[in-house]
Amino acid sequence: MAAAALKSCSVWRFVKLRSLLRSGIPCVPRVPNLTFHTTTSSLMGATVEEFDQAKSRLAALKKDPGNEVKLKIYALFKQATLGPCNAPKPGMLDFVNKAKWDAWKSLGSISQDDAREQYCNLIGSLVEAEGGSSAQLAAKPAGSGATYQTLLVTTEDDITTIKLNRPAKKNAITPEMYEEIIAALEQATNDDSKFAVFTGAGDFYCSGNDLSNFTKIPEGGVQEMARQGGELLRRYVRAYIDFPKPLVAVVNGPAVGISVTVLGLFDLVYATERATFHTPFSQLGQSAEGCSSYTFPRIMGPSKASELLLFNKKLTATQACELGLITEVFPDSSFQSEVWTRLKAYARLPPQVSRTRRRQPARIQNRHQKGRPTRLKWPSEVVRAK
Repeated sequence: MAAAALKSCSVWRFVKLRSLLRSGIPCVPRVPNLTFHTTTSSLMGATVEEFDQAKSRLAALKKDPGNEVKLKIYALFKQATLGPCNAPKPGMLDFVNKAKWDAWKSLGSISQDDAREQYCNLIGSLVEAEGGSSAQLAAKPAGSGATYQTLLVTTEDDITTIKLNRPAKKNAITPEMYEEIIAALEQATNDDSKFAVFTGAGDFYCSGNDLSNFTKIPEGGVQEMARQGGELLRRYVRAYIDFPKPLVAVVNGPAVGISVTVLGLFDLVYATERATFHTPFSQLGQSAEGCSSYTFPRIMGPSKASELLLFNKKLTATQACELGLITEVFPDSSFQSEVWTRLKAYARLPPQVSRTRRRQPARIQNRHQKGRPTRLKWPSEVVRAK
């Protein structure tokens, strides 16, 4: 069974032990304890369809990724299909099987769903490194014919999940991804889900704008590029403001730039303890966007907002939670399971609760207002009033 699993996992063969013994070189180096970061929950991991697509994409790769990566692929495949390693340890002279056993054993007790998700993310990174798109693994959303090149969009258990899916680029946002996020929010508006969840593939939530965006000058020159970028940004932010259901961010790693500034438009923001939040706009000669000049002072106070938006202070997850930008911080080891257990429970609430909640401006209240509470309008209401 192990041989069959390895064959389906990879198109490359491990070098024959016989030929390597002739040269006096072991088949593969002894594998150290490999650390794999869980990037999704056992409740909302990669689907079987996505896993099968990842296997197909692996078979189409043109470059050998090297023995260390192949061992990771093998180990994740075994963990995803069979669970934790329970096979007897091979003998010391059985170099090939010993290296494979060590790689599988190093995964410990991570769940099969977590291993399946990590397998998909790893294959996606290899595909993108070869110049393809890791999002070619994206699944078709239930009840929709839409597919996405930079996102994984799924609807399950009354939750629509929008996963940024450029792990090799730390989920940096391109113009194509901006357009697809707008489309995904429109899809989530019209589907039967109770709310929408944003998260990232791999070890980053989002690294902000892909800086290569600014090197592609259109025929109209820099002015035309600025005009197009400004229009796209307005439509992008407006899609969050006008989304009629609750928005939840599951921040699975560091967040930079616009992925931070739009968090003020979310209803819940859950973060792993290893997440950080950085808005280095003045370092890059840029200005803060995403309504953050409006939402951040009302969430954390003007001086703290200025420290982030004007002076580039990077926050830890704990600091962001203390300032009110983050709802709750979770240990990294249990982050995904705890968060998705909670979200599934929320999805069982009556739909009227979600619709009522989204009309309330709790996420952008001025928490430092003294005296009689003042009802603040949603940014969308302010925009419409103008």
